[in-house]
Amino acid sequence: MENKAHIFSVIGIIIKDGKYLITRRSLNKKSFPGKWTVPGGTLELKDYIKLVKDTLVHWYGLFEKVLRREVKEEVGLEIKNICYLTSMTFIRLENILGLIVSLYADYSDGKIKLNEESTDFKWVGLEEAKNYDLIEGIYEELEMLNKILMGEKVKEWEK
Repeated sequence: MENKAHIFSVIGIIIKDGKYLITRRSLNKKSFPGKWTVPGGTLELKDYIKLVKDTLVHWYGLFEKVLRREVKEEVGLEIKNICYLTSMTFIRLENILGLIVSLYADYSDGKIKLNEESTDFKWVGLEEAKNYDLIEGIYEELEMLNKILMGEKVKEWEK
């Protein structure tokens, strides 16, 4: 059997007053230094191993819990009404499969306080987002979310 490793991550588009939160990644980041993105992070065993299971063998809502934690750590905000948007996969090095689940949520409370992972933030509308050097795919996700919020039926990711 082939030896495989997996990375599970979650990112979230935060909505406040019709605008989306984007953050600029630190120049010290290995991946996409200085690019603009949305908050998120990696699911770790410690995120659930000590939690009481929701069934005899399962935990539910872990991506949501991770997103809440990451948004609080990275930008100091509380969020609510978390919903699924899309997902993507990638391969890092040999045999490491990455899965990123993109969610969206409403701002709930707090003032922006960036941690060391980010150097700047902006609340932007869809058209404004075009003026930022976003990580590939982020603008398309904003576009997809914008359609959903406008009441359009969006089936799946399309570039």
